[in-house]
Amino acid sequence: MTAPPARAYRRLLRTALREDLGSGDLTTTLFVPRAARVRARVVCRKPGVICGLEVARAAFLALDKGARVRLLTRDGRRVRAGQAVLALEGGRGLLSAERVALNFLQRMSGVATLTRAYADRVRGTRARILDTRKTIPGWRALDKYAVACGGGVNHRMGLYDAAMVKDNHRLGGGLEEGAKKLRRLHPRAPLIVECDDLAQVERALALSPEVVLLDNMPPRLLRRAIAVVRARAPSTLVEISGGVSLSRVRALARLGPDRISVGRLTHSAPALDIGLDLL
Repeated sequence: MTAPPARAYRRLLRTALREDLGSGDLTTTLFVPRAARVRARVVCRKPGVICGLEVARAAFLALDKGARVRLLTRDGRRVRAGQAVLALEGGRGLLSAERVALNFLQRMSGVATLTRAYADRVRGTRARILDTRKTIPGWRALDKYAVACGGGVNHRMGLYDAAMVKDNHRLGGGLEEGAKKLRRLHPRAPLIVECDDLAQVERALALSPEVVLLDNMPPRLLRRAIAVVRARAPSTLVEISGGVSLSRVRALARLGPDRISVGRLTHSAPALDIGLDLL
């Protein structure tokens, strides 16, 4: 996976540090001597998939530019409980940056860990786990990077790099003309058509989409819809979406879709428990 560019998180870090520091860190400045030296490790309390190490490193260095922050593993690696992932040495500014650094690291690692759980469940099938646009505002590049670190695949980044036709876009018809314009004006942008029933699948295939998205269909209907797409348009990808829990994702994968999109990867992932331990 390709790490997000620094510009994707520098502004977020500045905002987070300003929010946390305000007029100053009262506890650290009043109780920790200016000349104090800090040696610490950032340690995972629970097993999972680590993600966001460079972002956390940037947070610590933002408040102590002379600190040494060493990565002890890499993003995307599984980590065990008790494993250290960062080694820190510097001044008291490291203590002021702790919460912000851990917030980013815990959030991104939580997304990567949940994604890995889903990806593991569909192993051995043709299905790949995809994310959605249900991300924290401003965090999309980080959320999607975390999904990739967990073994998932990124869906479209925004409204600009793919056209997904939903019920909201069927106003007044005009789907055929819209598909023609997309091919002419944006030849590299894939067309994804969301379907709720078999009749919509039939109409979607007439548009020659790259992806037919089967949304919130029961398994019996999903099986029939997938068979229709395979028979009529073998090169068209089939995607399943809608309330895909971890407990049922393998059963859905066994129906034979190419992709399963899961909103909860980024809107409901629990943070991975990670802390800072002084040496």
